Amino acid sequence: MSLRRPVATALSVGILLLVAACTTTTVTSSPTATIPPADSDYSADAVVLDPGASYGDRYADGILPVGDEKWTVTDPAVGTVYLCRDTFVADEQAGAQTRGPWFVADNTAYDIDLKVAIQGTVDWAPQLSVTVDGAERVVATNDLPDHPTGEFPVAHDDPARVYDANPNTISEQDLEYRLSASPEYGEPQCMGGEAGVMLTGVALFNGFDAGGRDAGAWEVQDACDGHPQNLGVYHYHSLSRCISQVGVDTVIGWALDGFPITGPTVSEGNILTTADLDECHGLVSDVVIDGEVVTTYHYVMTQDFPYSVSCFRATPMQQGPPQ
Repeated sequence: MSLRRPVATALSVGILLLVAACTTTTVTSSPTATIPPADSDYSADAVVLDPGASYGDRYADGILPVGDEKWTVTDPAVGTVYLCRDTFVADEQAGAQTRGPWFVADNTAYDIDLKVAIQGTVDWAPQLSVTVDGAERVVATNDLPDHPTGEFPVAHDDPARVYDANPNTISEQDLEYRLSASPEYGEPQCMGGEAGVMLTGVALFNGFDAGGRDAGAWEVQDACDGHPQNLGVYHYHSLSRCISQVGVDTVIGWALDGFPITGPTVSEGNILTTADLDECHGLVSDVVIDGEVVTTYHYVMTQDFPYSVSCFRATPMQQGPPQ
């Protein structure tokens, strides 16, 4: 099996929990977690959502900027990923073996509507449990999605194989994430390869492939924007098209530091992008958590690079290696 997509270390540490259900379940126990309100716990320079503003729909045409090598190990900045280390593999080991015809504008952008997807429709038996245990939010998952995937390894007759012949197989995992239920907002902290876990049951990695290239632009994922790495961990690098509720007030995942991850949509045709967020790809706004509206910092998944968490605002449960 190829070692071109290294697993984040957070996936292999901690107590592993088997969840008995054969379908996806989400359970929240009492007491519910309360994340401190923004007006007393966030710095004056925090980015705050203006629900009355017109953010527009900047990428309605599907043309997205390429984020190759937009990383730093020293100075967090909007549009870059703040990594704890900058060790990447050679391009031939990194994922896609050649640039696809969806690259445009002298390879500085790509057309998401032209990009191919891995063929096939494979259904899985997802197992997901989300509970609050004292000061911790516990997410247990077998990493099998609540939506179909493509066929992996990539079939020899799949047109996508010309660009990305992913040889890896999706396999059931046994993962437990013990996250802070009340994370404390602070200065940016560096990150590794893993960003968090989504409520589809799937691991979320940062925006890079293993070679430091924009994974959303280079790697060919399935129709739900996921694929497996060498240990069989199915994961996303970007916002999955199979997540239907993507409002900015809707939790669709949890970052490793305990802050929620939401969608980018403020209202119809009013969609947040990287330029609207802070250096860690987040902002402060009202979010529904455990059935209650809470004013909190949260990360936002966007259409454009770096797609999701690009540094942590609180201490993460575990730092994974760069992708």
